[in-house]
Amino acid sequence: MTEFFRALTDPDFAFLRYALAAGLLAAPAFGLIGTYVVVRRMSYLAGAIAHCVLGGIGAALYFQARYDLSWLSPMFGAIVAALLAALIIGVVSLRCGERIDSVIGAIWVMGMAIGIMFLAKTPGYVDPMSYLFGDILMISRADLLTIVVLDLIVIVLGILSYNRMLALCFDEEFARLRGLQGDLSILFLFCLTALTIVLMVRVVGIVLVIALFTLPAAAASHFSHRLWQMMLWATLITMVSVVGGLAGSYGPDLPSGPAIVMVAGAIYLLVIVGRTLQARLR
Repeated sequence: MTEFFRALTDPDFAFLRYALAAGLLAAPAFGLIGTYVVVRRMSYLAGAIAHCVLGGIGAALYFQARYDLSWLSPMFGAIVAALLAALIIGVVSLRCGERIDSVIGAIWVMGMAIGIMFLAKTPGYVDPMSYLFGDILMISRADLLTIVVLDLIVIVLGILSYNRMLALCFDEEFARLRGLQGDLSILFLFCLTALTIVLMVRVVGIVLVIALFTLPAAAASHFSHRLWQMMLWATLITMVSVVGGLAGSYGPDLPSGPAIVMVAGAIYLLVIVGRTLQARLR
């Protein structure tokens, strides 16, 4: 642990400072949108959008290498794929009367399949592991700027729509009777979830994204009495998970993404055990 904090002050370890900054800056968006995801039980929706991100990343890498499109970054492809998946799931489930679990399952596997095909045809070797399991230590200054912009967009929109989302999460029928456009609000929430997932993929990867989305918010729900309290606690737990995961993985040279998720999972289990013991003592 001390070795990690000592390395943060080393001028040669700028990548470590970028990784820590990226995780801490993205934490508020994780806590805010993760709370909505947990309260509305949308974990599998987040998983489907996350796996579709691989399709956007694969397409961006393919066209970038094949047609020398230097501006077409994997992050841009991820944003487009995530928003497209969110809109398709929302529109098909809301307007076409299709079961949302069927739509989620179809989008989930198709996004992965498209991404794998594009990566297989991309000139040169592309290692999919960094996208599947994250590589926060590879974040550059340009990536950090993109994360800041996306983070601000998600936080500002999430705060401005707080009352609308609060009504939608706890009493959707009441929200509709009050004149709130439920379908548009749900699509809006899906899109915010998609943008947050793009932030998360750079931190923990596609496969582990559901864990970091749900574990901090689920832990926060055990000692929060208001939605905004749950968001604040989820943000704090995410920050602790990022710092703990990076610090714990630095010395043994372990993958940072899984280490971050392990810390978040340990916090969640400790909260559950603590609440259970407290209830029995009462």
